[in-house]
Parts: sequence; structure tokens; C-alpha cells
Amino acid sequence: MTINILMIKKIFLFACIISFYSAEAQYVSGVSVPDSNAILTTDESNPSVKYANTITAEDMKNHLTVIASDEFQGRETGTKGNNLAADYISNFFRSIGIKNKGIEKGYRQYVAFTFSKWTDIDIFIGETRYKHLWDFLAFPDKNESMPAITAGEVIYLGYGIDDDKYSDYKKNDVAGKVIMINKGEPLKKDSTSWLTGTSEMSDWTTDINKKLEVAKKNGVKLVLIIEDDIKKMLGENRRKLLGSVLSLGDLTKEKITIANHAYISSTIAKEIIGEKTKKVIKSRKRSNKKGKACDVKLTTPFVMNMNKEATVLNGSNILGYIEGTDKKDEVVIVSAHYDHLGMRGDDIYNGADDNGSGTTTVLELAEAFRLAESAGFGPRRSVAFLLVTGEEKGLLGSEYYSENPIFDLKKTVADVNIDMVGRVDEKYTNNPNYIYVIGSDRLSTDLHKLNEAANKKYAGLTLDYTYNSEEDPNRFYFRSDHYNFAKKGVPAIFFFNGVHADYHKTTDTIDKINFEKMAKVGRLIFHTTWEIANREDRLVVDGVIR
Repeated sequence: MTINILMIKKIFLFACIISFYSAEAQYVSGVSVPDSNAILTTDESNPSVKYANTITAEDMKNHLTVIASDEFQGRETGTKGNNLAADYISNFFRSIGIKNKGIEKGYRQYVAFTFSKWTDIDIFIGETRYKHLWDFLAFPDKNESMPAITAGEVIYLGYGIDDDKYSDYKKNDVAGKVIMINKGEPLKKDSTSWLTGTSEMSDWTTDINKKLEVAKKNGVKLVLIIEDDIKKMLGENRRKLLGSVLSLGDLTKEKITIANHAYISSTIAKEIIGEKTKKVIKSRKRSNKKGKACDVKLTTPFVMNMNKEATVLNGSNILGYIEGTDKKDEVVIVSAHYDHLGMRGDDIYNGADDNGSGTTTVLELAEAFRLAESAGFGPRRSVAFLLVTGEEKGLLGSEYYSENPIFDLKKTVADVNIDMVGRVDEKYTNNPNYIYVIGSDRLSTDLHKLNEAANKKYAGLTLDYTYNSEEDPNRFYFRSDHYNFAKKGVPAIFFFNGVHADYHKTTDTIDKINFEKMAKVGRLIFHTTWEIANREDRLVVDGVIR
């Protein structure tokens, strides 16, 4: 039996392609390793090469030395340090002569935030004090500040549902009362819902606000929601609960449309129930077995303090742009967040990698495009350089921009997002010439192919798509500013170096930055952005918004 060598090579190549694109996954999740024998394009008669080469490690270090300095105090949104960083970025844009899009006071798009925090919050049952973040959780932005809530009785009100098919409120006067409810809804023996008649749960289960809105309409003073795993809930909401909560807009005069509420541990629930455990169990069984509600009045000395402080802070997104030539109405956005965690006491979270590195890279890209424009090589499409605030508070700055865009999102052809590109993670300790790429093929396979081609032609970096997988437990695709563009249908690509031991710590400092690697990544991003801005056709959107 003879073996065709050419056929073996073809089979091997096909196997590699299948492995890279993974037949079981919708999105690419493998690793694209460059050909070590490939010759990269380095001729500076090519404008893309010439102006990409103006992005240097030295210039990056000069910017980042300022941005991640102690003087900028960790750049927390709404603070002096954040404003200093905004001034630095605006002044740099002004110095290189890029345009401002008629935004008030230069390059700033002002964003108001409401800053909420608890000043006094605890629960007393009798003489026993229960602590916030240990025994119960309450979100300051979702509750009103109230005088001490005192009650001699807590009403166990089943699931807290008021529906035509099932109601816990029927014949119950709960105005001015404290109620305790379960999450979820009553289920039949076969696990189908009394409300939907199927195994699919109703809105009463999937949207807790529905229960809280009904409680508010019925005059309930406070809702206690039994939460089986307080520690897990704290972990999932750590950012909101351990510090102050920042919300978009001036909310200090807006009325909260849901009842005051707290998620309580089973320990607190048992203490409130006391000797009426059997009655509560019987009530719950009746709800499930017969689809009929039954409340239980629980006599207990109960006090809850819920005092909060809410102030308005002003932050700003910074935007400068290079106007395009024959396709100037179409826009490519290059984004990064410039805020970080600020200070905790005297400790400064400098955020050199997160995201001083991305901020610095955007500044270098802006200068490279400006130099090209000055030499007569302006991009066909406009290129906007957007530095956003409030990312660490929940992608708030980019959310504000996406809801109040300076450039029409229908004419925004792509968002190129840069968040942490200055470090090397453990996986690539021996190979710093890499970058994780996220989201490139989720909305536009054109974008993915374009970045791959730019890398193959100019950069030769290892492109790792591990975090692009739908199975990524970190969910990085949903955790940086590109997502606010992607969910509006704008193709987005996110460049990321992976996490490291200094992530969100005071030790994320400039001495840990690999500037040579950072410059190489910056040059790849330039080539990709250059191609998006100058190609004849805008990127085809052939993916599904998720």
C-alpha cells in the first residue's frame, strides 16, 4: 500500500484547522502561532509600517510614568487623580493637534455619577446584632435611606407574588409592615410552575424587582429576601458591595420604585421564625402542593438601620479624532479605560497595567495616526480615540458613550479596545510576544480575518483566543468596554495580556511593565486599525449580538 505524502500534508493541515476553529464551539478559541520562518513586511515605503514604527517602548514608558504615578492617586472615577489623568490625556491630544468633535470644553464628554454608600446599616433581632456583608446584604443604590425600621412582628409572605394565578397578598394588609419572602415561585410535584404551567419559570423568579415593585405598591416598609448562599452572592457582587456604588446619572432626586429590601442569611431567617418553623414549612408546602398562599405572622423584636449617603460626582470620557477623507462619515473607535481603583487609606492602586498600559497605547496610536495625516496619509474613515472613565465601576463610562454617542453608532464600523497589554502572564513567561484576542469573530468574521492577516504580515505575535470561548469561566468578553459597543451591534476586538498576581493590587506598578512587548502589541493594533480605516468595504456584520 503506497502513501501519498501530499495527501498526508493536506490531512494534517485540515486537522489543524479543525483544531483551531473547534467544530463544537461557535467562536474561535485556539491559539494562532506565527510561522517562525515567515518574513515580515518592514519596508517603510508602506505607510502602515512607517507610522506603526513611531510607536516605541521609550515613548510608552514616558506616558505611563506619568499616568501610573503616585501623583494621579490611582485615577479613581470622580476623584482628583482621575481628573488629573483626564487633563493629561486632553492636553496631549491638544499638543498633537487632533480634532475635537465639538464636545463641551475641549475633548471631554462629561458624565455624572451618583455615588452611594451606607453610613449605618445593621439588623437587630432582640439584643443580637447582625452585620452587613456577613449576615445580610443590601445595595445602597437600590434602597432609600430611612429612619430606623422597628417592628414587633415580621410577616412570612411566602414567595411575595401577586398574580392572577397565585397571590401571597390576597386578603393580607401589609402596609407599613416588614415581610420575609422566598426567592422563586411555587412548583407542583412534577416541578412545573403553578404560574406558567410549564417547567419554565415566570418573571416572578427571573426578575426580583417584580416582587419588590409589588411590595412597594402594597405599602410594605421592608422586604427581607431569604438567600441560601450569602457568601456566593457577596462574591458575585463584590465590586458593588465592598466599596461605594457608582451609578450613571444624577439619581439623588429620583424616587426608587421598589421597596427597601435586604438579602438575609438562613441564620437570620431561622432567628426570625423562632418557634414557628413547622408553620412556615407547612405554609410553603401548601403553596407548592395546592398553589395557594398562606402567610405566617412571626412575633419578634426587629430593628433595621438603613442610612446612606448619596452624592453626585462628575467624571469625563475623553475623545479626540482624526477626520477621514472619502469615507469620513464612517468611524473606527479605538478605546481604553483610564480609570482605576484609586486609594484605600494611604495605599495607592497605581494601575500601571490596568489600564495605564491601554491608555498609553491609545495615546501612541493617536499620535501615529496624526503623524500619518500630517504627511498626507490621513485615513479614509475617521478614527476616534476614546478614553473612558468608570470601567472599574461597571463599564459605566463606555455605557454612557454608547447611549449618548458622539459619532452615530450606525456609522461606527468597529471598536478596537485595549485593556491591559503591558504585562506577561504565567502561561507566556517564556514567550512575551503574544496577546489574547477576544471578540474578534463574534460579530464580524471580517474583523477576525483582518487582524489575523495584519499579524501575519507585520507583527508575528502569538494570538491566543482562549478567552474568546463561550466556555471561558472568566467571561472576559463581557468585562471590558468593547462590550457596550458589541451589544449595540458594533464589531469589537479586545486586546488583553491576561491576569497576573498584581491584578487589582497596589503592586501593579510601572516597574513590572514589559515595554518592548507593549510596543509590539501597539504596532499590531495600529496595523489592524489602519486596515479597518482604509479598506474599501466596511466590515461585514455576520454575527449575532449576545
